[in-house]
Amino acid sequence: MIEDRPLGLATRRGFLRRCPNCGKGHMFSGYLTVAGACDHCGEDLSHQRADDGPAWLTMLIVGHLMAPLLHIYFVQFRPEPLVLFAVFAIGCTALALALLPRLKGLIVAFQWARRMHGFGGTPDPDPAP
Repeated sequence: MIEDRPLGLATRRGFLRRCPNCGKGHMFSGYLTVAGACDHCGEDLSHQRADDGPAWLTMLIVGHLMAPLLHIYFVQFRPEPLVLFAVFAIGCTALALALLPRLKGLIVAFQWARRMHGFGGTPDPDPAP
């Protein structure tokens, strides 16, 4: 049986945008572009298939954090509509831009730890067209 990889450690490293294997190399070569391999230990990261997962999680978290804050801010302060829009548009955008690469790193690290999509040493069969 293949030994399990540490899920908690790998996902923490992924959230910090580091290689899930060594924790020292960079996982990304751009804002959201996953590097083909770790620049420190050489771990192959090309097997990742994060797809829409990071975007979905980002929207879920931003929505659940900002909606109650929007309600509280509106009830407490009764700001002008344009002020309310400006504050929360900037807040939602900033939070989404901060979370998106971190959640993508977390999902890639989860896939690596669970040996999904070829991270286990055996490639996945080609999907049917």
